[in-house]
Amino acid sequence: MKTILNGKQLSITIDRLCHQLIENHLQFEETVLIGLQPRGIFLSDRIYSTLRKLLPDANIRYGKLDITFYRDDFNKGKGLHVPNETSIDFSIENKKVILIDDVLYTGRTIRSALDAMLDFGRPAAVELLALIDRRFSRQLPIQPDYTGRTIDAFISQKVKVLWEERDGKDEVVLVD
Repeated sequence: MKTILNGKQLSITIDRLCHQLIENHLQFEETVLIGLQPRGIFLSDRIYSTLRKLLPDANIRYGKLDITFYRDDFNKGKGLHVPNETSIDFSIENKKVILIDDVLYTGRTIRSALDAMLDFGRPAAVELLALIDRRFSRQLPIQPDYTGRTIDAFISQKVKVLWEERDGKDEVVLVD
């Protein structure tokens, strides 16, 4: 197991990503944040919380999206898929949407998210924020607009993002 980001580095990375979002979206009048269930919401919660501290007067809309029933492997017999909560109480019609996920690997999760998101309106634009980009593992032509760290890893290796709220510590590790 190799540490990619320790807790301090993870915190600095999240702060940097938030400043990049502010640079491109200013007060978020026409922008919404959507975290992807299940593990992307830990990152999106942190992004949202940090943005609220940096922009206390901004009205930042934030939702969480479950893609379980939009997955291309949903009926492939890989066991029972248990859905998570979707909580989007606003329209994304003509809004700039920032999808947030922890690890961008094959791109299939993001493809599913794009399908699921259309149930809430047709956005003006969609951007992708990923904490970790496994750039040489893509199966679909999907690239992040905001990246915490880009890594090269063998297909046999897994990237695990650990969160204090769930795992007892903040850390990103590469597991053989």
